[in-house]
Amino acid sequence: MTRIDLHCHSTASDGTLTPAELMTAGAAAGLDIMAITDHDTTGGWAAATAARPEGLALVRGAELSCRWFGAEPTIPLHMLAYLFDPTEPQLAAELARVRVDRESRAEQIVERLRADGVPITWPEVHDYAAGGSVGRPHIAQALIRAGLVHTTNEAFASRWLGARYFVPKADIDVFEAVRLVREAGGVPVFAHPKATSRGRVVPDQLIVELAAAGLFGLEADHEDHTPEQRREVRALAERLGLVVTGSSDFHGTHKTVQLGAFLTAPSAYEKIVATATGVPVLG
Repeated sequence: MTRIDLHCHSTASDGTLTPAELMTAGAAAGLDIMAITDHDTTGGWAAATAARPEGLALVRGAELSCRWFGAEPTIPLHMLAYLFDPTEPQLAAELARVRVDRESRAEQIVERLRADGVPITWPEVHDYAAGGSVGRPHIAQALIRAGLVHTTNEAFASRWLGARYFVPKADIDVFEAVRLVREAGGVPVFAHPKATSRGRVVPDQLIVELAAAGLFGLEADHEDHTPEQRREVRALAERLGLVVTGSSDFHGTHKTVQLGAFLTAPSAYEKIVATATGVPVLG
């Protein structure tokens, strides 16, 4: 069976493997096809391309930080974007805006922590990003090093980064994200849409509206979905004519999930590739 994992992160955002190491790990995990989908950046594409092992196909993509402004308070969500043209000006500008805000947000969080006597520094956090986009997982690494938490999940809890030291971030309006990805020749897939373990989720009616606006698929098989939630996502996708994907959302040691833990069916993958016009699959 063809093993396809369409949601993987590297040090270009908040993973712990470099893009080259991610390619090696994908091959070692027995994957035939994998996607690099770092948060709001294509910064790992070139290194992943250069390191791609023979026999492993590479889908270039990104995971976009989005928000639905139709709720109060607004609801954040993530959109996987596959095979888009990274030089399309509007999408590139939005991704750059979000990355700049992400770093500013991280620096503000560190300042708040330090004001309360937490022994971490901005240079330390910046170093953990290894040249990639700085985010909360890198602050979590500093908190772990300081002995204040044991895991990234613990750092993200309300006592720390989830509430007490939370700083809001700038996101892309989700309808605008779908439009921009489509106009860049890419394919948008809603990441872990029912993951209530992460917080509030959007209503099904929004997904209906997103489908009408160009959404192509829903990620059903994901570690943050219960079996019942996976069934709900599949049923909704079938009703709306959307493809269903499955993936690990691999982050290296920032998460316990392993590459290939959840997979995408070849038929869904083929539909994604047939629809994309931005950049080709490599391999």
